[in-house]
Amino acid sequence: MTEKQVQIKNRAGIHARPAALIVQTASKFASKILLQKDHETINAKSIMGIITLGAGYETELTIRADGPDESDAVDALYKLFESKFEEE
Repeated sequence: MTEKQVQIKNRAGIHARPAALIVQTASKFASKILLQKDHETINAKSIMGIITLGAGYETELTIRADGPDESDAVDALYKLFESKFEEE
């Protein structure tokens, strides 16, 4: 299992567009990918799960993946968060 901490850096937080980008990116990988906020864990391939997470600006999340391409999956999602979902 691979995991990495990330902070939401775009001011709008995770809304529909970033959620769709997360799902598109996560769906490219065979690994099971989870996002964790506090004690709530959701499937990163579920747009509804991501939106209901309610992750706003500066929220700390853990990206966790388990599977054959787990390291690449975590890195790809980490880069997406670091790029502020290409919004700013």
